[in-house]
Amino acid sequence: MTGSAGAGTSSAGQAAVGSAGAGGAVGKGGGSSVAGAQNAGGTSSGAGGATGSAGSPATSGAGTGGAATGGASSGGAGASGSSAGGATAGPDCSTPMPTGGDVHMGSSINGTADGLGYGIWTNGSGGSITTFANAHAFSAAWNNSQDFLAHVGLDFNASKAYTAYGAIIAQYVESKTGTAGGYSSIGIYGWTHSPCVEWYINEDAFGALYERGTAMATIDGATYSLYTTTTTGTGGANACESGHTGGWTQMISTRKTARQCGTVTVSDHFAAWTQQGWKLGTLSSVHINVEVGGGTGTIQFPVANVTTASN
Repeated sequence: MTGSAGAGTSSAGQAAVGSAGAGGAVGKGGGSSVAGAQNAGGTSSGAGGATGSAGSPATSGAGTGGAATGGASSGGAGASGSSAGGATAGPDCSTPMPTGGDVHMGSSINGTADGLGYGIWTNGSGGSITTFANAHAFSAAWNNSQDFLAHVGLDFNASKAYTAYGAIIAQYVESKTGTAGGYSSIGIYGWTHSPCVEWYINEDAFGALYERGTAMATIDGATYSLYTTTTTGTGGANACESGHTGGWTQMISTRKTARQCGTVTVSDHFAAWTQQGWKLGTLSSVHINVEVGGGTGTIQFPVANVTTASN
């Protein structure tokens, strides 16, 4: 498995996402959209409101908007639903952070830890990720780093559609402090190739989750809005398939009610997007991800894991 993940947000750069095998450089780059974080026009309205405790089904904060532009948007029409993904047990929302860990700092870092790939990318003044040799967990910190990502998950070197992997399940527990600047996204994230698609499943944010798109889907018992847009920039050249030129597609699911602990049937989101007529390529990466647009803050993921039913 080699790395492949990043984001098409504002300002050029490259995101390094770790591979589950040999490390692979991956793209994070410029373009006119603020990554699927909120991808919302307007300016941030500041600090988030009350955040649910780690075990709560989640309360959303009050407002960010993310200063984002983006390509021409198209929200799929009509309602879309998909299966709840079976009876997968949820994570223990009271799981404590592991102790120790390895701190990685820099603007473009990738590697592996406990069988998962990790990566950070920033186009600003600093950020770090702490990984653990014997736990699927991580923490991250940033300090006015403009656009900043930190993530842990699976990367794939096989040219296979998502359906080849059966149920793709992500589980996470998170808590956060500080601020995230103009936008933020906490959830699941990755890329597909041929066509090149950058995708987000937004589960939480430092402020309110921003819903876009007219299509809706019920997945894992919750309502998500579905949205697609196009963007351009250097990110596609780094994160898309070899030889890709021009813009790429973003696909975004945003949970109606934020939460800080849960199980996400990622493959059901892929199916819901496909039902809208949106075309996904071969699966490149699935990561637990935080993305922020500045600010100074920290986040802890005592649980951050991605599994597939079939390799």
